[in-house]
Amino acid sequence: MNICYNMEMTTLKLTKIGNSVGAIFPKEVLARMHVDAGDVIYLTEAPDGVRVTPYNPEFERQMQIADRVMKRRRAVLRELAK
Repeated sequence: MNICYNMEMTTLKLTKIGNSVGAIFPKEVLARMHVDAGDVIYLTEAPDGVRVTPYNPEFERQMQIADRVMKRRRAVLRELAK
C-alpha cells in the first residue's frame, strides 16, 4: 500500500477487525494526510500498486468537467447570475 505523499517508506500493520482487516496508520501519516479516525480515504489503482488518498478521485473528475462547462458557457452563466 503506497501513501501518496513524499516520505520515507512507511510500514503499515494489518490487524483483524471482526471479519475485516484494517491498516494501522502512524499519527504522523494521518497528520500529513489531514485525516483522523472516522474520516474516509480512497484507494485507487496506480502504475506501481495502490494509491491511498483523502481526496475523492470521482469528485475531482466531476469538478474538472464542471470547470470546462463553466469556461465554455461563461456568458450564459453571467446572464443567469443577474
